[in-house]
Amino acid sequence: MTALGKVFRTTTFKLTLVYLTVFALFAAFLLGYFALNTRRLITEQITETVDAEITGLSEQYRQGGIRRLVVVVDARARRPGSSLYLVTTFNGEALAGNVTALPPGVLDNPGWTETTYRRLDEAEPPEHPERPEHEHLALARVFQLPGGFRLLVGRDLDERERLYHIVVDAGRWSIAIVLVLGLAGGLFVTRRVLRRVDAMTETTRSIMAGDLGERLPVAGTGDEIDRLAENLNAMLERIEALMRGLKEVSDNIAHDLKTPLTRLRNRTEQALRTAHSEPEFRAALEATIEESDGLIATFNALLMIARAESGQFGDVREFDAAEIANDIGELYEPLAEEKGIVLKVEASEAAPVNGNRELVSQALANLVDNAIKYTEPVDKAANGAMPEIVVRVLNAGDRILLSVSDSGPGIPEADRSRAVERFVRLEQSRSKPGSGLGLSLASAVARLHGGELTLEDNHPGLKSVIALPRGGPVQSVG
Repeated sequence: MTALGKVFRTTTFKLTLVYLTVFALFAAFLLGYFALNTRRLITEQITETVDAEITGLSEQYRQGGIRRLVVVVDARARRPGSSLYLVTTFNGEALAGNVTALPPGVLDNPGWTETTYRRLDEAEPPEHPERPEHEHLALARVFQLPGGFRLLVGRDLDERERLYHIVVDAGRWSIAIVLVLGLAGGLFVTRRVLRRVDAMTETTRSIMAGDLGERLPVAGTGDEIDRLAENLNAMLERIEALMRGLKEVSDNIAHDLKTPLTRLRNRTEQALRTAHSEPEFRAALEATIEESDGLIATFNALLMIARAESGQFGDVREFDAAEIANDIGELYEPLAEEKGIVLKVEASEAAPVNGNRELVSQALANLVDNAIKYTEPVDKAANGAMPEIVVRVLNAGDRILLSVSDSGPGIPEADRSRAVERFVRLEQSRSKPGSGLGLSLASAVARLHGGELTLEDNHPGLKSVIALPRGGPVQSVG
């Protein structure tokens, strides 16, 4: 397809043609209306002038008869730029005036008429002319006087027709110029838009070829194409982040699950080689089951993160986050007491949230589990005081805050952004059991519900806060 053909097929050029046609029709209607009204106004002025003159001349005839009328008409006919006058007898013989060569029958019909004429002072036309050189058009009124005399008074219409044609010609040229400039402007705008679309098309081809780092060009004008490009670029960034996350997950699975799978195989192989009694085989099977449970839990966490990041809510309904906090507190309180840690829940006020109760519960449970795991028991605490973990649910305007505060080692500020990534385990947590997916799941759940997970310093320890959008009203938990 040629470049000009591409321009003609674009929506922008087609819209330009539609707008240009509508504008040209509107302009033609407006100019036509103006021309016709100008012509009508001039005609009304002529009729008013002629009526006034006939009234005056009729009065002259009434006062002085035909002689006085002839004298007055003859005097007026000699003035420069005068109206058209003609006084005749009942049989059409001219007595006074400045008009001649009227078409037959004009004087026989009293009233208004548009007729051709020739002035007395103009040369005679050639014999049998196709278009007489001095023939004019006039608007005249024929008035019959007492005694059979006829009086014709009129005005030349050349000025009216000349003004009408000037307006019509100006309208034609104006419409022609508008069409030419409109088409030129449409071609310019279309080619400019087409260049931007072609640039976006080339970029999308590069992206489809596998280069996810490409971005659609943004001209900076803030128009609809820029807004579209910005939204598509945001979508591409999200896709690139998801693909990068998928690659990281694949790499992390290959790296972090290789060790437990190898350990699982070695234990099984060792049991087959060295175990000789039923208790030894049972111990080997129990260790294998325990290791398998850890792997299953890891895969379940990965699946839950994938669900959250793909936007799959599952069962969406309104629930009270305070009830979840109390339930999590009851579930983990025995484990905390066993480790010598006080677990407190401060959630007496209703906290409505719209979303998936199971996912939010799992996210909060992960935070509490991490806090218990990394909080030192009383016999290892630095000051010998009973360590505490506090689970709070607060209403903060249009947000519901679910926080877990502990007195453990905390996370350095420089490492907090990394801590929410999959399989990331900081140096201080290498000796602790776990897969490095707890904070990652909590962060994914928070984003799924339109919120966020933030990690703060608890002085000492870590304060993990899940901020979720507030839902509708929920009855108080009491």
